Amino acid sequence: MSFLIRVLLPDTPGALGQLADAIGQTGGNIQSVDIIESFSADAVMDDIVVDLPQGVMADALITAANSVDGVEVDSIRPFSGRVDRRGQIEMLSELATSRGSLRTSLQDFVSVFPKALTSSWAIIVDTTNEITRVAASSAAPEDDGSIPADIDITAARVLVAESEDWIPDSWRILDSALAGAPLGDSGLVLIIGRAGGPDYLASEVVHLGHLGNILGKLID
Repeated sequence: MSFLIRVLLPDTPGALGQLADAIGQTGGNIQSVDIIESFSADAVMDDIVVDLPQGVMADALITAANSVDGVEVDSIRPFSGRVDRRGQIEMLSELATSRGSLRTSLQDFVSVFPKALTSSWAIIVDTTNEITRVAASSAAPEDDGSIPADIDITAARVLVAESEDWIPDSWRILDSALAGAPLGDSGLVLIIGRAGGPDYLASEVVHLGHLGNILGKLID
């Protein structure tokens, strides 16, 4: 089974290697490493996808990480596959050159997008008239008719389910961390969710905003 472990580790030579060695001692096979944010001159946050052998529990990864000086585990959760930023770029290219319908192209994009930001699901909604769902990834919440009457997303940002009443209950399932961004001036909005967290970091929101701007220009 694969897990995504988010760790804060020293930004010093050899730190990642020591962590990789510790993970290797559990029998874990690292599938991908993604540096998602630098908090200071000497610390970074990494997302690491690790495939564990059958019978090895996630706790073994936590113990391994904690055995390395200066490493702190932020979160750990099941994760299928690996962080796929290459797939995201390929999808943008296909969207830019697509001769098919926009709806089909957006569905293809949103299907691969979750792995680009280590998310569980993604949804694109159209807010130009009546709010409707345009595309959704396979693990997205069911379209149960709870799409909000209004969507308060004018720039890329974290969505706070506890204090924003307009967010549908279906988006909150499994205590999902949420973020969203407009797709330029197209009237479309991209929503992403991460079941069980962790929360989206500032660098991830910035990345989401850039992608929203690019998609918006492609759609124009």
